[in-house]
Amino acid sequence: MRLTTKGRYAVTAMLDLAIHNDQGPISLADISGRQGISLSYLEQLFARLRKRGLVVSTRGPGGGYTLSRPANELAIADVISAVDEKVDTTRCGGTVDCQDSHRCLTHDLWSDLSAQIHNFLANITLADVMRRNGVQEVAARQDSIMSRQPSGARSGAGAGLASQSVE
Repeated sequence: MRLTTKGRYAVTAMLDLAIHNDQGPISLADISGRQGISLSYLEQLFARLRKRGLVVSTRGPGGGYTLSRPANELAIADVISAVDEKVDTTRCGGTVDCQDSHRCLTHDLWSDLSAQIHNFLANITLADVMRRNGVQEVAARQDSIMSRQPSGARSGAGAGLASQSVE
């Protein structure tokens, strides 16, 4: 199975946004500071999330991003798909040319596993993850750390992490 940093970071950032959604538009700098994801990488991810209608952007002072609909209506599979990720366990990427341009012996097994993973993620919403044990405690710890940092330090947080571009 291959779920890259792109998909993991998109889910993490969307979960952060869902947790803080009641605070109005959330800046990417705040998400960057809490999650340790570079601001430039988040900008690329959120361009895709906005294009797919999962988030809404607000410009200007106090601007940022909000969820486009309630967290209980946003499935994890939708987030992963929005950033062009696939959860595929086949060796061929689903093209059925796994072995010398033909189906391999275990193709159907891995294809079925991919479908199970997709169905699992399609049936879990951001709200479901927010309700999981420990998520709120982690969010509170991250908020506490952020509140102790000077505001200038927040905007550069995570600058060295995930600085590659989203393909």
